[in-house]
Amino acid sequence: MNNITITTAAKIDDKAPLVIIGGKKTKWQNFGLTKNEVDYLKEILKGDEKNTAIPSLHRLIYIITEPGKDTAYQDYEKYRVAGNKTTSLLNNAKKTEVYITGDITDEKAYLAFAEGMALGNYQFLKYKKENKEKNSLQNIYIVNDKIKKQDVEFVNISVDAVSIARTLVNEPVSFLDAVQLTKEFEKLAKDSGVKIEIFNKAKIESMKFGGLLAVNRGSQTPPTFTILEYKPAKPVNKNPIILVGKGVVYDTGGLSLKPTPNSMDTMKCDMAGAAVAACTIYAAAKLKLPVHIISLIPATDNRPGENAYTPGDVIKMHSGLNVEVLNTDAEGRMILADALSYAKKFNPELVMDFATLTGAAAAAIGPKGIVYMGNATDNIKNALEQSGNNVYERLVEFPMWDEYKDLIKSDIADIKNIGGPVAGAITAGKFLEYFVDYPWLHFDIAGGAFINSADSYRGKGGTGIGIRLVLDYLKNYGSRK
Repeated sequence: MNNITITTAAKIDDKAPLVIIGGKKTKWQNFGLTKNEVDYLKEILKGDEKNTAIPSLHRLIYIITEPGKDTAYQDYEKYRVAGNKTTSLLNNAKKTEVYITGDITDEKAYLAFAEGMALGNYQFLKYKKENKEKNSLQNIYIVNDKIKKQDVEFVNISVDAVSIARTLVNEPVSFLDAVQLTKEFEKLAKDSGVKIEIFNKAKIESMKFGGLLAVNRGSQTPPTFTILEYKPAKPVNKNPIILVGKGVVYDTGGLSLKPTPNSMDTMKCDMAGAAVAACTIYAAAKLKLPVHIISLIPATDNRPGENAYTPGDVIKMHSGLNVEVLNTDAEGRMILADALSYAKKFNPELVMDFATLTGAAAAAIGPKGIVYMGNATDNIKNALEQSGNNVYERLVEFPMWDEYKDLIKSDIADIKNIGGPVAGAITAGKFLEYFVDYPWLHFDIAGGAFINSADSYRGKGGTGIGIRLVLDYLKNYGSRK
């Protein structure tokens, strides 16, 4: 839940909490601070402290000073982190609103600070009987006549999309099975005007989505395949950009059963890629971005019951390739492969898939970024890496050398669904590469999609990682082509 709104205001409410963003030359008395308050502040800022609260009888006042030592994108991240800390202080004080002002000339700093506040205000309280922990903060006002309303709207809608994704990821499978997931997508489509089509099991069978059907064989809940499409009147792209999201609503590992502690117990998050694909297109439509986008989301749970697929099975995929299954816990690539194969019919300009795919990616870089790889051009990769820096969802490219194909050769089928004990994230990418013949990038978000302890404004649990990255990339897509 995140019912917070960022807006611009013409003037400060002198009774409401105030944040002042300034620098070394700021004349703090110009913002209504008394001589004693200014003297106190100057003494504090003599040291290494960049941010502080001012003791005041009349109101809460927080001072934020320019970081000024790193690159711009790192400084903006420091503003977001400072914003998150301020949100905690305001909620502890049961405040409902705050005003942000200052005299620095970088408008992005104010927006980054407000974004950190808004993202940090997210909570998931649906299953709490009493909402005593509910945050009080509801409104953030920026007093700066240089801030553009469309930039504020962009932050508001992207925060909304991230919050929705976090909730989807945090929902347990007792509520959010594959069928319910499509109902949540229908709500998003209705709210944003996005076109939606949902394939039921019979349709999936007729489409010969062998990977999705195989993974679903252990479940009593049928699989789904969702197509979301947003096409503005005059898109800048001739052919669509396609987002593919892994929608494994719960992953036991199937017959290759996961251990419970620190593994299966968090596997409600295995549909985080689906949340990226759905919530990004939702936000793009709300923002009226001039980009034609399609999201493809295969969804199922992966269980060891019913007629579960087994290690040793050979599965014929949508593309016609035969896959030898050697580990039923490598199920994400099975359902993604069908979606990637199906994407060919749209003649896409670019396909990006998002998945909590491998523990190897999480082990390699942890929760601080996203592993990615693929055959897209350097221009596309550079633009996405810049967007990753802009929103601090940084990208690390892994190689896709041809030699890695040797690790997924099968003795009895075209390929097998796992490699050996090394390069697990890469062999997963090489598996997916067999199903694409268009510009494509694979994003393994396993490290950062769900975290067990709070990381500033990312909070604890689902993070919504990937959405702000893609929205930033799409915002200027026409000029980046």
